[in-house]
Amino acid sequence: MTHLWVRAESRDHEARVGIMPQGVAQLIAAGFHVTVEDSPDRIVPTTDYAATGADIAPAGGWTDAPDDALIFGLKELPADGSPLRHRHIMFGHAFKVQPDGLRLLDRFKAGGGTLLDLEYLTDDQNRRVAAFGYWAGYAGAAVSLMCWIAQQHGRDMGPIRAVPSAAHLLADLQSDLVTLGTQRPTALIIGAKGRVGTGAADLCREMGVATTRWDIEETAHGGPFPQVLTHDLFLNCILARPGTPVFVPASARTATRKLSVIGDIACDPDSDFSPIKVYDRVTTWDAPALRVHDDPPLDVTAIDNLPSLMPLESSQDFADQLLPHLAALPDSDVWARAAQIFDRAISRR
Repeated sequence: MTHLWVRAESRDHEARVGIMPQGVAQLIAAGFHVTVEDSPDRIVPTTDYAATGADIAPAGGWTDAPDDALIFGLKELPADGSPLRHRHIMFGHAFKVQPDGLRLLDRFKAGGGTLLDLEYLTDDQNRRVAAFGYWAGYAGAAVSLMCWIAQQHGRDMGPIRAVPSAAHLLADLQSDLVTLGTQRPTALIIGAKGRVGTGAADLCREMGVATTRWDIEETAHGGPFPQVLTHDLFLNCILARPGTPVFVPASARTATRKLSVIGDIACDPDSDFSPIKVYDRVTTWDAPALRVHDDPPLDVTAIDNLPSLMPLESSQDFADQLLPHLAALPDSDVWARAAQIFDRAISRR
């Protein structure tokens, strides 16, 4: 019997979950053993999971889970250096030579466990089978627009908090934009045809932000890309990987530019392949904008769990995409490919 253990998220401002109660009920009906950890922060109440017949465990109880349990979460584990003996399903960010990722791999090597990274679950055409991309793009564009609005009022951007729904987010943004009259920014979106770019473009359209939408055709020449500097907002919606061109060089800080807000929605600043060279660390919910130049201002927003701005909608969407593959655990080709990627990475440690 496959035992899926849904852990509570441990990081601040993370209310999402990768499986909804309806999905848990389907897995139990299919013969799975499902344990769900209690969490006061999760957007879905624990009582809804208990009603499905799932076992309920205390938050953090996964460390004592049976060896054969698959530990399923979204964001990173507590960075306590402990060896990891289980199979873990999560976004590990461990395969692009990121310092934190290398430390995570070492914990798996020490404990004999396995990372099945959600970012690397792909079909036989190498397409991801489940992603939060659309809502990351939607939220990332919203946060970038909030930052630009704050700039127009001559102030730094304040903290952000989760909203009950996308409708609430749009209403709040529209109210803030009204204070500026008819003034609206322009935006350049790179990766506009993907899930992330589509979400960013939809938010911009809702808010009356004129967008230039680029994808691989417009960036294939490898740069430079002076057009980035002629827009108020630049929204990066592509993952950093070998061969990714530099869209914003370090010299952009002092260049003649209209650009005042960079939304690095892909958010991979500590990768050698990052296409944005004016910053080197993620931003946070409490301090969402990093000022990288003062006059004229240039801010970067780079929050690495953006979809949690709208945790219910983003969780529902992701869970619907992922459920058929959870139901196929542990032996489908999707999971086998993810395990092979981990094995290759761990062999280099």
